Amino acid sequence: MTVPGRGRRGRDRFTVSSDEDVAEFAALLTELKARTERSYGSLARRLGMNTSTLHRYCAGEAVPQDFAPVERLAEFCGATPEERLELHRRWLRAVAARQTRARGAAAGGEATAAAEATAAPEAPADVESVPQGVPRDADSAPVATPWYRRRRGSVLLGVACALLATVGTLSALPADRPSNHPSAAGTGAAAGRGPAATTTAGTADPASSSPTSGASPSASGSAGTSPGPQGSSGTTPSATPVPSSGSGSGSGSGSGVPLTWTADSQVWALGCGHDYVVDRPPSRVPPPPAAQDAGAWAAAQGAVHGRETNVQITVQGRSSTAVVLTALRVRVVGRATPLAGTAYAMDQGCGGSITPRSFAVDLDKDRPVARSVPGNDAGTPIPAVRMPYRVSAEDPEVLLVTARTKTCDCDWYLELDWSSQGRTGTVRIDERGRPFRTTGIEGLSRYMYDTGERRWRPYV
Repeated sequence: MTVPGRGRRGRDRFTVSSDEDVAEFAALLTELKARTERSYGSLARRLGMNTSTLHRYCAGEAVPQDFAPVERLAEFCGATPEERLELHRRWLRAVAARQTRARGAAAGGEATAAAEATAAPEAPADVESVPQGVPRDADSAPVATPWYRRRRGSVLLGVACALLATVGTLSALPADRPSNHPSAAGTGAAAGRGPAATTTAGTADPASSSPTSGASPSASGSAGTSPGPQGSSGTTPSATPVPSSGSGSGSGSGSGVPLTWTADSQVWALGCGHDYVVDRPPSRVPPPPAAQDAGAWAAAQGAVHGRETNVQITVQGRSSTAVVLTALRVRVVGRATPLAGTAYAMDQGCGGSITPRSFAVDLDKDRPVARSVPGNDAGTPIPAVRMPYRVSAEDPEVLLVTARTKTCDCDWYLELDWSSQGRTGTVRIDERGRPFRTTGIEGLSRYMYDTGERRWRPYV
């Protein structure tokens, strides 16, 4: 028996139309995926998805109910705004087609069941059971069981299942956890129900660390740390230092930090003036390098910044959403007597008419702070810059921090506080997971390089 409007031909036309909408959506996903030249497994890991799920989307075997994973795929594959709009349109049509197809299949199944029930002979009504030993009149008709008795078993079964589910849920929750417990807030934020009051990204809470400058909040803060590869960067929001590699752009995925940063500690004053302390005689020290090669030169000589360290920090948001930089703090995690050795000047008294504005840090103070100082451009004052700053993907910010010391061999790093969309946090800025290092040079022999004689001679 065929129900009007539910014939096989109508269902076939509907199925073809639904399949075309889903196929168009899957074809565009496959095209975007091909641009990355990545396997399904590699691309799925970058998008935070399951490999089989991504494959089913691209094959047209499934349609995501949420557009968020599709948007991440489009962004990672570099889709244009027009392509994103077309992808959203196809996704809407594919979702609607799948939902309509599911409703049509359910309605078709109900119609088929109704037709089969109409064609089948009527089943006898349930007969009320007669207790054993009670005689029954042979001529009497069977007594039908009332509807409320026929449904009583199903109702009781449903109530029992609901009670068991409720008891299981309550038993999984600890009875002594208050509603304002930190784990409750973390769970809510992780589940996407809204950001927690404070999201700390970076090192441990500054308030929990010792205010004394000699306290070390991390294992990397020991005195006498030898300098590693120079020019570091990163955005790892963790108290445990993680070395970066290559250019070191701070792009840790899934970190939850809305900004990235890079730090270069091999910046010379005015592009030419700097001192390094090297535990070698002048005859064993090569000529000073060009400023852009300072990192490799210092690493090869085991050099330590003498008298001052200039750190240039570039901060940028991950998206167009504004991130406010609220504070810049200094943490000294190691103090020792200045290094023994020889100071080598990279300049011959160079100077310039432009003095950039920066943050000055006196490492010899018990609690050093980053103090904003003005600059000068050929006699024109450059006003000091003060927090807060606002950064985004289109509006980066460059900060210059100059840390000086006369009396110690200091290990130190910076903490940058940020705020964005109701969240706050802190990132640690250091030398590829280790503190920056600056030592005093007072009392040391100081040399400069004579380009005419091609040798180091005492500084005059």
